[in-house]
Amino acid sequence: MAYKPRTEPLMLKILHYLDGRMVLSENEKQYYLTLKKGYEGEVKFDLLTKKISSECLVLNDLLLEVNNTLFQIDTTLIFQDTIYLLDVKNHEGDYIFESGEFFTMSRKDIKNPLQQLKRSTSLFRLLLHNLGYHFNIESNVIFINPAFTLYQNPLNEPIIFPTQLDRFKKKLDMIPSKLNSRHKKLADQLISLHITKSPYTHSPKYNYGILRKGLSCCACDSLSFSASEKKCVCADCGHEEAIDTAVIRGVSELKVLFPEMKITTNLVHEWCNGEVSIKSIRRILKQNLTTKGNTRFCYYE
Repeated sequence: MAYKPRTEPLMLKILHYLDGRMVLSENEKQYYLTLKKGYEGEVKFDLLTKKISSECLVLNDLLLEVNNTLFQIDTTLIFQDTIYLLDVKNHEGDYIFESGEFFTMSRKDIKNPLQQLKRSTSLFRLLLHNLGYHFNIESNVIFINPAFTLYQNPLNEPIIFPTQLDRFKKKLDMIPSKLNSRHKKLADQLISLHITKSPYTHSPKYNYGILRKGLSCCACDSLSFSASEKKCVCADCGHEEAIDTAVIRGVSELKVLFPEMKITTNLVHEWCNGEVSIKSIRRILKQNLTTKGNTRFCYYE
C-alpha cells in the first residue's frame, strides 16, 4: 500500500458532479475530460507501483513549494539511496518529437513533459537540500497509455514507453534497498509539505438554484433515478441500488459542491428532487451521520 495514497482531485469531483447537473462550456468540458484522463492514467500506473518487490516508500500526487515556486510530482519512490520522480502521462494517439518539442500529428504543440520533469527535478533537489537530505535522484516521464505512439523517438531522454513498463518494473524490483527511520522521516516531511488545494484549478461558476436535482446513477451518472422505500432504479441503464447508498452519495455531492451548506432533511429531499420520502431521508441521515442542533433546527455532519 502506498505510504501516501492517491485520492481523486477535488476539482475532478466538482466537475464530475456539475457535468450531470448543468451545461459546461466547451473549455470547461475539455478541462474536465483532461483531468479525468490524467487521473485514470495515474491510477493505472499505481497498479504497477503496488507490486514493486524492492523495499521503498510510494508517495502519490505531491504538490510542493520551494522558494515560492510550486511543482507537482505524480509518483515519488523513495529507495535506500535513490529517489525516483515519475511524471505519468495518459496521452493517446500519434505524436511527433521534433527539435526538442512534442506535437500532435496535426502539428499542434503540447506542453513538453521533459521540460516539466526537468523543472520538477531541479526544484525537488533544492527542496531536499533545504531539508538536509542527499539522495541520488532519477526522473522519468511515463507514457502509460498503450495507444500512445511517439515518432522520431529521442533515444537519450528519460522516457518510459508503454512497451517498456514491464522492464522498468523489473528494474525497480532489482534495486537493493533497506529503509530506516530516516527514510520515513523524509516521507513524513514531504507529506506535511504537500499543498492540498492547488491554485491552478479553475472551477466553473455555479449555484444551487441552477443545478438539476435528482439522485445520480453510480453506473451511468443519469439523474433518471426512481426510488421506492428500499431501492432505486435507473430509467436509463436499469441499474439498481439500495436507497441508503444512493442518498448518502447525494449527500457527498452536496458536501463537495456546497461545503458551506448545512445538511438538513429538507435540503436532501429537494436535492433528490422529491424522489425519496422525508421519512426515509431522516432515517438514512440519522443512521449514517451525526445529528447536530436541537430537534427543531437539526442538521447532520
